[in-house]
Amino acid sequence: QALQKTYQKILREKESALEAKYQAMERAATFEHDRDKVKRQFKIFRETKENEIQDLLRAKRELEAKLQRLQAQGIQVFDPEDSDSDDNCTDVTATGAQSEYWNGGALGSEPSMGSMMQLQQSFRGPEFAHSSIDVEGPFANINRDDWDAAVASLLQVTPLFSHSLWSNTVRCFIISTDETQPEVDIFIRNYSPKLQRICETMGYFFQVVHFPAENESHFKDVRKWEIEKSSLVILLLHLTLPSCLLEDCEEAFLRNPEEKPRVIYHRMEDGKDSPVVVQQLIEQMCYVNKAKMIDHMGSVEEGAYEIYNCVEKIIRQDILSCEMTELEGKDLGNKEESTAPEEEVFGDVLWDAHDEEEQMEAFQQASNSACELGFEKYFERLNDLVAAPAPIPPLLVSGGPGSGKSLLLSKWIRLQQKHSPNTLILYHFVGRPMSTSSESALIIKRLTLKLMQHSWLVSPLTLDPAKLLEEFPRWLEKLSARHQGSIIIVIDSIDQIQQAEKHMKWLIDPLPVNVRVIVSVNVETCPQAWRLWPTLHLDPLNSKDVKSLISAECNSANVKLTKEQEKKLERHCRSATTCNALYVTLLGKTIACAGSTGNIDETLQQCFQCQDTVSLYRLVLRSVRESLRNDKERGLLKEVLCVIGASHNGVSESELMELYPELSSAMLASLVHSLHRMCLLTYGCGLLKFQHLQAWEMVKLEYMEGENAISAFRQKLVDYFTMQLSRDRVTWRSADELPWLFQQQGDKQKLHKCLLNLFVSQNLYKRGHFAELLSYWQLVGKDKSSMAAEYFDSLKEYEKSCEGEESMICLADLYETLGRFLKDLGLLSQAVAPLQRSLEIRETALDPDHPRVAQSLHQLAGVYVQWKKFGNAEQLYKQALEISENAYGAEHPRVARELDALATLYQKQNKYEQAEQLRKKSFKIRQKAARRKGSLCGFALLRQRALQLEELTLGKDTPDNARTLNELGVLYYLQNNLETAELFLKRSLEMRERVLGPDHPDCAQSLNNLAALYNEKKHYDKAEELYERALDIRRRALAPDHPSLAYTVKHLAVLYKKMGKLDKAVPLYELAVEIRQKSFGPKHPSVATALVNLAVLYCQMKKQIEALPLYERALKIYEDSFGHMHPRVGETLKNLAVLSYERGDFEKAAELYKRAMEIKEAETLLIGGKATSRHSSSGDTFSLKSALPPNVFLEHGQR
Repeated sequence: QALQKTYQKILREKESALEAKYQAMERAATFEHDRDKVKRQFKIFRETKENEIQDLLRAKRELEAKLQRLQAQGIQVFDPEDSDSDDNCTDVTATGAQSEYWNGGALGSEPSMGSMMQLQQSFRGPEFAHSSIDVEGPFANINRDDWDAAVASLLQVTPLFSHSLWSNTVRCFIISTDETQPEVDIFIRNYSPKLQRICETMGYFFQVVHFPAENESHFKDVRKWEIEKSSLVILLLHLTLPSCLLEDCEEAFLRNPEEKPRVIYHRMEDGKDSPVVVQQLIEQMCYVNKAKMIDHMGSVEEGAYEIYNCVEKIIRQDILSCEMTELEGKDLGNKEESTAPEEEVFGDVLWDAHDEEEQMEAFQQASNSACELGFEKYFERLNDLVAAPAPIPPLLVSGGPGSGKSLLLSKWIRLQQKHSPNTLILYHFVGRPMSTSSESALIIKRLTLKLMQHSWLVSPLTLDPAKLLEEFPRWLEKLSARHQGSIIIVIDSIDQIQQAEKHMKWLIDPLPVNVRVIVSVNVETCPQAWRLWPTLHLDPLNSKDVKSLISAECNSANVKLTKEQEKKLERHCRSATTCNALYVTLLGKTIACAGSTGNIDETLQQCFQCQDTVSLYRLVLRSVRESLRNDKERGLLKEVLCVIGASHNGVSESELMELYPELSSAMLASLVHSLHRMCLLTYGCGLLKFQHLQAWEMVKLEYMEGENAISAFRQKLVDYFTMQLSRDRVTWRSADELPWLFQQQGDKQKLHKCLLNLFVSQNLYKRGHFAELLSYWQLVGKDKSSMAAEYFDSLKEYEKSCEGEESMICLADLYETLGRFLKDLGLLSQAVAPLQRSLEIRETALDPDHPRVAQSLHQLAGVYVQWKKFGNAEQLYKQALEISENAYGAEHPRVARELDALATLYQKQNKYEQAEQLRKKSFKIRQKAARRKGSLCGFALLRQRALQLEELTLGKDTPDNARTLNELGVLYYLQNNLETAELFLKRSLEMRERVLGPDHPDCAQSLNNLAALYNEKKHYDKAEELYERALDIRRRALAPDHPSLAYTVKHLAVLYKKMGKLDKAVPLYELAVEIRQKSFGPKHPSVATALVNLAVLYCQMKKQIEALPLYERALKIYEDSFGHMHPRVGETLKNLAVLSYERGDFEKAAELYKRAMEIKEAETLLIGGKATSRHSSSGDTFSLKSALPPNVFLEHGQR
């Protein structure tokens, strides 16, 4: 018994000990979690502060060196950034980014005060409300600092993507009669593949759509939809035009106002004339749509060839805006046109234009809805999040599948963009799981590149997924410190990302003060750790929203429900699943579709049997299937849906037609129209994909139960893309799909072989899919060294087959890609050999001074920098810089890239002064390039659309046409095409004077812009006259403190000063003081700046007595606003010192100068030489030492 008691006691002690152990382990885990969080916070804090310290020290060293040099010359200079002058400043800065370097004018050498001073013009900083952008219109003024605003403005006139392109596809719609069917057959058979290859080479799809004339009535709605989507329409006529085609002709040529290319091919015969009706129609279409006319007399083969030549030219010049170069003969894998501009913008960063377009389309599609769904209460909650004080964790938007999360976020983003233009919004809409849009590394890379784009920073960006994840918070910190407004990051369906918690760890770190994050998740799949975040849950729709949504769908189809039917629907839509937004939308579309056939009651009974979205989708699919005419079409419907489901990212229409030769373009168009209308399919960058996950789930249940079914369709895709590779057609599509399909099939051997196709790997790498490429290699069990060795072997083998210049250039590209890939893997010693080989080939095949040689030198130098071999790197960068300057000129972005690279190299060697000089030079080049080029996507569009905008203005005189002419003038000005700009601005002015009258404020805008242009051309007399006319109109039409009036006053005053007409300038500078006083009040620093400007002018006119009280008043305002030790106070004291000296009051001059120097020394000690705040203002200052004889403050002999 004693033993039993002892045993029980020991057991209890053991249990207590175990419990204590578990508790200790829990505490340890909690402690480790807290410790990791604190370490992350401290890491971010430490790195941020270290960067700030380095910036301060660098600025201090630079200013000290500058001070020593200038003091040795006896002059004192202040950075123009410290003032609000824009006498010399016309550079351009990206939106939200503050400029780091500004040009300053050289100081004069005469000892007079007038020659030492410059007047102030622009009002920089948030406390100066006057913007340099004229508020009257999107492109009102030319001399301004915000090109992105100009791009955004013109994009309101023209959509982001040219409406000639529907979802990355050049769509050619053909209307033909029976008489011209032979030309159509020859064109499709012989020339369509050539056009497809041209478009493929440039990263686009090509699709010909042609409906047989006898099926007109069956395909009526489909034809109309296809005409709307078309990039160009070709009408082929001979002698007659059947009435069944007349409606298509009217729809395509007469009712479509968009300026899309149109072609009319008219085959004529000797002795035979077309009926008068046909001739009249042709004349009308040519007049209304400015269609390209082909009058052909000859064989049908020659006619088809003429059509091909015309269409090819339209595609290259009008739709894709390409140079006329021979691309067909080139290997499709060795030239990715779509990545070139981005590589140039971001240096060595690799950007995928297709991923970006897919995101833009996803955003557009997400915001489409038949009616508003009562989201106002949710908008308020989201607005509260943005306005809430920091720190604040991410906001979780949760709801069931199809509850409207994407719609809510996209609508809210639109509202934010409209009402808060200073807010930077980065968004990402995650698509189907395992698609490219759900890959975490690509998401983080894309967001990082967006931050780089907006922060105006050009810096090497790693492609290593782990390092990307580490660096993203730092980029966010950098931009948040520079950006004036809020930064909002929105990620929709974040739970669809594989291992979201692991790859989105930055979400749990403290966010910068002005950064807010919003993510949406499905309730069932939300990670547990995120459920503690503040949550906005989307409730099922209420009865009012259900009714309005169904009514909107029915009204769009002209279907009217009876009261009884409405009551039945109301009774049915009461549960959470039947009040789901997607369910109700589908229900409304199904009823609207049934309304056209007249069997609504029967359809309602069928719908009422469906209690969730997937079952309703099944009903939708059944109705689509039943609408098809035969079993062959139903079989093709199944094949199309299943092959889309089995793919990685979707399938294009041209790919489907190659996969299924029996599928005609008319049949495919009809299928896609039905499935798109019923929310089953949608477009994404030219690919057909499922619009919602529930649609994909339904297709799997209906057609693909069992792994074997999916595998069979994947094999079909494998065979198709493998065939493409065997024909040397390596496009972005085959690179995206084929390795992924092998991975899903578990076929490591074929995946390995595919990866060794050099063009597939090059395509993936050049579009930034580094992490994806790496994961494939890891799957086949190869480490980094094995990868390198196998690529080398493949390249050596390929090199044996290379003959001729073209193939050698291609080989050099492959070697360069391999070198960059190995560098990103960290295999620096192995990366040198392929980059050196690339350099050798280019020097031999091209020319030692060819720009591509500079590219090889640049990449090789980058490896040496990482390898810490700075001497080698510097020599290579300098060679690359010299070649780039000779090839492109001294102000090309490529030159800026080499300067940036050299600056980074010098910074690593602690040569801060040399680095800063190069960075300034690079920055100026990039600013000028931005003036011509604009934002990443913006300029490419503007260049493509300029001619189409011109077409918009060829009609009658209207205010809108005059405005577009004005904007085109500014566009050409920004591209430095001054002669063309002058023509458009003159046309705008003339049209406005005719339509609105010569005294309308819009005329003042055109006058103002023309004056700015003449000022740029140094035609000062013309500029003076126009500025005076603009000022006269604005004085009469606008309020005395209107910003546009202030703008014209400012620039006319500067022009008078430049022309030496100081007497005329005085009243304008006095008016500038009045305007600022009315705008900001008499004690605002901006008023002090205007006073200093006026005082400077008086001093130039030798009117020191009038200048003195102005300086004193400005000094008082600066002291009251900024304190007695602010640099602005010091600058004004120096101005007063010179003034006192010139009036003979030497003692007072010395006292004032001493105070000014004390402020300067205190500033240097306090902030380590950091330049003064951008948010302060002052008149430009001058050198007191150079203004006064050397014996005033210094002993004789010292200078």
